[in-house]
Amino acid sequence: MSELKYRLLTGPDDHAFCERVSMALDEGYRLHGGPAITFNGETAIVAQAVVLDSEPGDT
Repeated sequence: MSELKYRLLTGPDDHAFCERVSMALDEGYRLHGGPAITFNGETAIVAQAVVLDSEPGDT
């Protein structure tokens, strides 16, 4: 199975979420747009889209 070209990372606005975004960047993904944030009544929930550019010759 090939790597996903698009991922939407979501979760509480905490250290673990930042680690997940950082890990995706280390894997070659890049940020796509700005983060989104909402409040569920107890905690802030954030989302960040990341994309993986295609290698030349990929279809």
